[in-house]
Amino acid sequence: MRIGIMGLGRIGAFHAQTLAGLDSVDSLVVTDPVAAAAASAAERFGATAVDSPEAVLAAGVDGVVVAAATDAHPELILAAVKAGVPVFCEKPVARSVAESLDVLHAVQGSGVEVHIGYNRRFDAGCVAAREAVVSGELGALHTVRSTTLDPAPPPAGYVAVSGGIFRDCSVHDFDIVRWVTGREVTEVYAAGGNRGERYIRDAGDVDTASALLTLDDGTIAVISNSRHNARGYDVRLELHGMKDSIAVGLEDKLPLRSVEPGVTFPAGTPHDFFMDRFADAYRAELAAFTEVVAGSRPSPCTVADAIEASRIADACTLSLTEHRPVRLDEVRTERGA
Repeated sequence: MRIGIMGLGRIGAFHAQTLAGLDSVDSLVVTDPVAAAAASAAERFGATAVDSPEAVLAAGVDGVVVAAATDAHPELILAAVKAGVPVFCEKPVARSVAESLDVLHAVQGSGVEVHIGYNRRFDAGCVAAREAVVSGELGALHTVRSTTLDPAPPPAGYVAVSGGIFRDCSVHDFDIVRWVTGREVTEVYAAGGNRGERYIRDAGDVDTASALLTLDDGTIAVISNSRHNARGYDVRLELHGMKDSIAVGLEDKLPLRSVEPGVTFPAGTPHDFFMDRFADAYRAELAAFTEVVAGSRPSPCTVADAIEASRIADACTLSLTEHRPVRLDEVRTERGA
């Protein structure tokens, strides 16, 4: 198959490398606003570089990967759908839930699959955790803990336009909690603080946050996030049930130091970058997209799924601002899906 890539920044270039290595992909067509980035990708991966997204769609591609800036996501998704081409787009769908709903309503009934990139759904540990929940081996869940701790904060320019820690970081935790448990969030309570970079506070954001989520079956999910975790990039998921408890991310590269006498775990070099921690998941995600393109599976993460994760982020942002519990119904719009 022939795959187009729109956007060749850090993640777009990684996707190009992944796709170039898949047996199911015969050729790539790439574009980026920076012509040199497209030319570099073409040289590295044997791709054809073109000068616009329109040229990608005109090149006879079977599917497209959107890794452009968030502002461009809606337009590029809709252009691909209008052309009848399945599309993979990095999260989020758009800058806001309202804009995302516009995309959802436009693609509904089109018959074109749209796959939104939430890579943790393809992490081997998260997949195993979901299987444990579905099989019933954990019994009824009572507590879920999801953690994302970054080794250092993003630059000030990114923080200023990110929408806040819940929308750009915690949203991965929200999505994986929904996916692994198969439950919906009904209420949130969020708190946050600043102990590090001043520019995060100046942007109206926090550098450390927690959220308490109530799921629709009564399960409690605890979300922990921080921009400052000097030991490394720490992503974990715990599920505690009436029969058993399991953990994702409890391995030798876990960036956590035990002070128990005689304990040497974890013994490996800590993860220090999200593309290190989730390299295999990103590859599995793109392989799954080629199956979507081939028509052998539906989208494994739909626009509606992505909207729900963003809606939880909005509820947490409101809770943090107003210092109160927020029910998800409060942030649903009349056009909600």
